[in-house]
Order: sequence, then C-alpha cells, then structure tokens
Amino acid sequence: MQRRLRANWLKRDLLLRLLLPLLAIVLATAALGTYTAHRLSDRVFDRWLIDAARSVGALLQFEDGRASLDLPPAAETVLLFDDTDQTYFSVMAGARLLAGRRGIPEQGSDETQYRRGRAFDAHFDGQPVRVARVDLDSSAGGRVTILIAETLVKRQRSTRELTLVLWPMGALLMAAAAAIVLAVRRTVRPLEVIAARWNERSHASLQPIGDGDVPRELLPFATALNDLLDRIRSMLARERQFAATAAHQLRTPLAGLQLGLARAADANDLAATRSVISELSDTTQRTARLIQQLLTLGGIDPEARGDMHLRCCDLVALTRDVGATHADHAIAKAIDLELASAAQSLQILIQPELLAEALNNLIDNAICYTPRGGRVLIEVLTEPTMIRISDSGPGVPQNEREAVFERFVRGRLATGDGTGLGLAIARDIAALHGATVVLGDAAWGGGTSVTIAFAN
Repeated sequence: MQRRLRANWLKRDLLLRLLLPLLAIVLATAALGTYTAHRLSDRVFDRWLIDAARSVGALLQFEDGRASLDLPPAAETVLLFDDTDQTYFSVMAGARLLAGRRGIPEQGSDETQYRRGRAFDAHFDGQPVRVARVDLDSSAGGRVTILIAETLVKRQRSTRELTLVLWPMGALLMAAAAAIVLAVRRTVRPLEVIAARWNERSHASLQPIGDGDVPRELLPFATALNDLLDRIRSMLARERQFAATAAHQLRTPLAGLQLGLARAADANDLAATRSVISELSDTTQRTARLIQQLLTLGGIDPEARGDMHLRCCDLVALTRDVGATHADHAIAKAIDLELASAAQSLQILIQPELLAEALNNLIDNAICYTPRGGRVLIEVLTEPTMIRISDSGPGVPQNEREAVFERFVRGRLATGDGTGLGLAIARDIAALHGATVVLGDAAWGGGTSVTIAFAN
C-alpha cells in the first residue's frame, strides 16, 4: 500500500509540474487574446469614427474668422446611418453649435490618442458610447471641435467573434493536457509494476529484480538496487557461516568444561581436584577470549567507516600502553617483548578503542605462537606510518598468507591455543581506518611479521 501511495505521489507531482504551467499558459493566452481582440476592435472602429469626423471637418468654411458648416441632408443621413448602433455627432465652434446635437461628452475614460484625433469611453443618452474627437484650428482663427459618438454593440460583437478564434487554441491545449496525463500514467506504470512485483514477493526473498521490463531511464536504479540486494545476500551468507562456525568452535571448549566438571566430581583427592580446576581455569580463559573476539567481530561494521568518530591520538603511546598489558604473558613464557619507535610521539586520526583491540589480537597471537624463550618486537614506523609486530614463531607459509585472514582459519604450522580470529579482527578494524594488514617474514629470518600500514 505504501509503495502504491508513493507511486501515486510521483504521478501527482509529475502531473502538477506539467499541468500547472500548461494551465497558466492557457489562462495567460485567454486573457491576452481577449485583451488583444478588444483593443484591435477598438482601434478599427476608433479610426473609422475619426475618419468620419475629419470628413465632416472637410466641409467647414471660414469667413471673416467665423466658421460655418454646410452639411447636406444626404451626407448627414449617410453619417448617421447604422443598422446596429446609434450614432450621434456635434460640430462646435467654441460654444456655438454648428451641426448635430448638444451634450456629447468632450472627454471620458480609457482615452486613446491617434495621429489625427483621439477616442474615449463615455455615456450619452443613458447609453455607453465611444466618442471620437477631432480638433481643427483654422488659419483665420478659432477652433472647431467635431465629436462623433457611437454605441458599443458592433464593438462587443466584433470582440466576441475575434475571441472565438481562441477556441481552437484552447482545444489544442486541452488535448495537450490529456496527452500529458496519459503519458505520465504510462511513464509511471513500470514503477507500479515493479512495486506490485515487490509486494508479491516474500519478505525473505533477496533475488534480483529482472530488468526486462524496466525502462532505460530506470536501469541505473534497478542495477543499484540489485547490487544492494547482492551485498545483503553476501553479508547474510557470511553471517550464517560465521554463526555456524562460531557454534562449532564454542562446542569444543564447552564440552571440555563439562568433561572437566565431571572429572572434578569424580576426583578422590585434593591434588587431582586442583589439577582439574587448573585445566578448567585455562579452558574458561580460552572460552572467554573466544567469546570476546566473537563479540568484537560482531560489533565491527565494515560499511560504517564514514560514520566512525575519529580522534587525534598518539600512536606511539597507544601502542606502548597496549603492549604493556601483555608483559605478564610474555614474562610467563620467557619471551623478550620489545617496543621500538622511530618517533617519540606520532599524532594520527584513529578510533583508539578499536585500534587497541586490533593490536591486542596481533600481540596476543605473536606471544601465543612464539615458543618459550623467543622474541616479539613491536615497532612504530613513520614515512609511511606503520605498526609492525614481528615474532620468532613458526611463521606462515607464503601460500597460506591470504587464507589465514579468514575467520577461524589457522596456519598448518601454528601451535598454541589460538582461535583463528585475531588476524580477521585486525584486518576488519584496519579497513575501518583505511589501513591494510600485510603478512611477511620477520627481519631476523624466521617467524612472522604483521604490518598495519596507514594511508598517508
């Protein structure tokens, strides 16, 4: 339902973004067309009235500075004849009426100036009229004003007829709107099909989406989604494998604990009981260490590098502090544990708790796999920044150096009570810091060196 609603949102947004501008164009076109038709009609009829007024003016005569008009009845009949509108006129020489009717307004609203006269709206005889005014100045002196007024029936009819020309354009725009609606529906249809397919699938299904019916524009989206599903499938497969392997690894120490408890219950003397308790203590420590490593691995999210909060820390001091926590273990095995640094202090952006856990695992591995009386060297190097941990243990053959980074995998030469998780933890934590972990041979020719190399 939510997917369908979002598809409807997309359809609605597309329609709004396309139809609203189209509606604005329709309204603007209609308004502009109506205004243009009205103005065009006004100009045509205004010029006719002004020409008629000037025709009357051509009949004026001036004698001794006095104007007179000899307008034949036939000419007046032609001037006033109109089967649609009422027409009125007046010819005024100052306040003296030469011809026509008195009372025609000499000014009004919506005035338009033309080269040979002007026209304006007014009211006469209780009707709205359009008045044309022409002022003539004679060389003999005096001014004559000619006014011709006409009702608006023809103008309004002409405006309506001109406006009808806009209807085909409006019909085309409506057809365009219908085409847009259909196009948007067809465009959004593939999304609705994809959403319907997802609705029909099981929530546990992570199979990729078929791209056969996906429009070309949506192929990048489908590809990215399929890549995400593939990563999720891989992650879940790794987690299932990890859980199964962890259960197997925990089964052995737990069985040992149960067996030890049974032996302790059957012990006949104090010495035997103490021996069993000592073995139980070692098994408990190994189990606790295994559980701690499993919790560490479970808490590392390789995708969270961008969200990790880094702090500026002294890498030399951090390495020294972590190494010091393993001093008792090294002393118990008579191992020479050394720390060497190329600088007294080295500031670097890290997540100190996580990096300390990685160093803990690597140093613990080195001491665990180094035989009694051996050597473990911890070095902090600069240019480039690196931490190298070398031991005098059995080493890791060249052909196994990639495999030992997998969880619960140990080299065939490995001795001691390792879990096979230390290198995997170190690699994942290093990756979160943009660093790499590399296995090599120790500088003294035997054993192993593990290097965490930070990006400059």
